[in-house]
Amino acid sequence: MIEVKNISKSFEDKVIIDDISAQFKPGQCNLIIGTSGSGKTVLIKCIVDLMHADKGEIYFDGQRFASMSKEERKDLRNNIGMLFQGNALFDSKTVQENVRFPLDMFTQLSLNEKNEKVAETLARVNLEGVNDKYPAEISGGMKKRVALARAIIMKPKYLFCDEPNSGLDPQTSMVIDKLIHDITAEFNITTIVVTHDMNSVMEIGQHIIYLHQGKREWEGTNDEIIFSQNQLLNNFIFASEFLKDAKAMRMTNK
Repeated sequence: MIEVKNISKSFEDKVIIDDISAQFKPGQCNLIIGTSGSGKTVLIKCIVDLMHADKGEIYFDGQRFASMSKEERKDLRNNIGMLFQGNALFDSKTVQENVRFPLDMFTQLSLNEKNEKVAETLARVNLEGVNDKYPAEISGGMKKRVALARAIIMKPKYLFCDEPNSGLDPQTSMVIDKLIHDITAEFNITTIVVTHDMNSVMEIGQHIIYLHQGKREWEGTNDEIIFSQNQLLNNFIFASEFLKDAKAMRMTNK
C-alpha cells in the first residue's frame, strides 16, 4: 500500500497540488483523474521522488520514505515499475533489449536467464514473435505492451502508469486496460494510473481520486462515480455523451 499525507507542491507562487491525502491499496487499479493542469502527474512524480514535495509525507507499506536509508531507497526503486505516457522505448534497441534493460541494469542474471524472463513477460502481455523487431517496426499498441512488459519485468510491488492509453484507438485502449487490471490483480501490485480516459475509469476504476485545481475533490469507485452529486466531477465526466447516456441508464435501473 502507498499512503500520502498532506502532500503539497508549488512552483514559484502557483500551487499545483494542495494538501492531498490518499491511500492506494494493492491488488486494485487506483486511478487519478482530472483535467489537464489539475496536478495528476505532479502528484505521482512526488510519490516516486522525481519531484520533492514542499510538505507532507509518503509511506510505502507503512515505511516513511523520508526516513529510509540510501540502501532502502535503492531497494524501493527496484520495486517500482513505470509505464510512461510516451512509452520511452529506446529506438536503437530491439524489443527484447528494451524489455531486458532493467535486468541488465539491476541484476546479475546470465544473458540466457534474462532472455527467458523477457520471453515470459512478453507472453504475459500477449506479445510474441517480435523480440528482434525495433520500436519503429511495430504498432502503437504493441509499443505500449512492450513498455508495460519492461515496467513489470522486475515483478514490482508498485506500478505507475501515466496516461497509458494516450494516442491509442478505443479497442487497443481496452486491451491495455485489461492487461493493467489483470496483472495488478495477479501479482497483487499497488497500481496507480493517471488518466483522463473515462472509458478506462468505467472499466478498471476500482478506486478513483478526482483532482480539481490541485485539490482532492472526490474519491470513490467506478460504480459510485455515476451517481456522484459533485458538480465539478459531473462537469468533467459527463462531457462525454456516452457517459451521459450511461448515467441515464443506470439511474433508470437503480
